[in-house]
Amino acid sequence: MSDHAGNPHGEPTSPAQALAQRVRARIAQRVTHLTSGSGGPSLDYSSPAGDPGLFGPDSVCWRVHADFTSMMVGGVSALMLQTLHPLALAGVWDHSTFRTDILGRLRRTATFISGTTYGSRQDALALIERVKRIHQGVTGTAPDGRPYRADDPALLRWVHVAEVSSFLTAHLRYANPALSHADQDRYYAETARIAQMLGATDVPTSRAAVAAYFESMRPELEAGPRTQEVVRILMDAAPKHSAMRPAATMMLHAGVDLLPDWAQQMLGFTTFTRLRGTLARPGVRLVAPVLRWALVNGVSKRARRRVGAPPA
Repeated sequence: MSDHAGNPHGEPTSPAQALAQRVRARIAQRVTHLTSGSGGPSLDYSSPAGDPGLFGPDSVCWRVHADFTSMMVGGVSALMLQTLHPLALAGVWDHSTFRTDILGRLRRTATFISGTTYGSRQDALALIERVKRIHQGVTGTAPDGRPYRADDPALLRWVHVAEVSSFLTAHLRYANPALSHADQDRYYAETARIAQMLGATDVPTSRAAVAAYFESMRPELEAGPRTQEVVRILMDAAPKHSAMRPAATMMLHAGVDLLPDWAQQMLGFTTFTRLRGTLARPGVRLVAPVLRWALVNGVSKRARRRVGAPPA
C-alpha cells in the first residue's frame, strides 16, 4: 500500500530493457490508481533531505509497510473487520462516500498510512492534525440509539487495532513469515504512537495485548445489514483498469482469508467463499514479486533515499 509509484532509474540500453521499463511503468501507473488520488494531500517523500519522519529507517513499521501486496490485502481485511463494530460502522455509514467510492476510502487510508510512516515529520504531523479535524465533525446516533463520535478514544483504538493487526498478519503471510516475535511487538508499540496522537487511549502494544483486546471486544461486535452491505460493496469493487481486475479480485478474496475465523463466521462467508480465499494465497504470492519489481520508485524507497539509508 505504501509503495505506490514507480519509475526506473537510468536509461535503457537495449530494446528488451526499454520494453521492460515500459511494462514496469505501466504496472506502476495502474497500481497508483488503486492507492492514490481522491482529493487527498500530495506528499513529497524525497525531501527534506535527512528527515527521518516519525519513525526512521530502522523501525519495524518501515519494513512492514513497504510491501504493496501485503498492505493491500491487509487493508481489505482491516476494513471488513472494522465494520463489525456498530459505532465505528455508523460513522462510516453516515459520513462516508463508501457506497459510491469504496476504492477512494482505501486510497485515503493508504495515503494516511504511507504519509505517517514514510513522510517527513512535518507532513506526518499535518496528516494527523487533518484527520483529527475531520473526526471532530463525525458525530451522530447509531441505529440502536447510542451516540457516537469518531474522536471517541475507544473507537479510535478499535479502528487502529483492526488495521495494524491486519497489516502485520498480511506481512507475515505474504512478505516475511520469519519476522521475530520481538519485532512484531516492536511493530505494535511503534504504530501505537499514531493512534495515541489521534486521541486513542489504552492502545495495545504487543501481540499478547492485541490478542487479549480482540477477545475482550467480541461481545461488542455484530454483523447486521449495514455490515453486510459494506462487505458486499467492497467485494464488488473493481479498479478502473480492466487489466488490474483479476489481481484486485484475488486480493479481495485474500483479504477475506486473512480475517480471524470468528470474524469470517460473523460476516457470513460461506465455505465456498472461504475456500476461494485459501486458493487466492498462491496467486497473491505469484503477483507480489511482479509488483515489487514494478514499484522501483515507491514511497518507502524514496523515503530511504531521503534519509540516506541503504535499500531494504
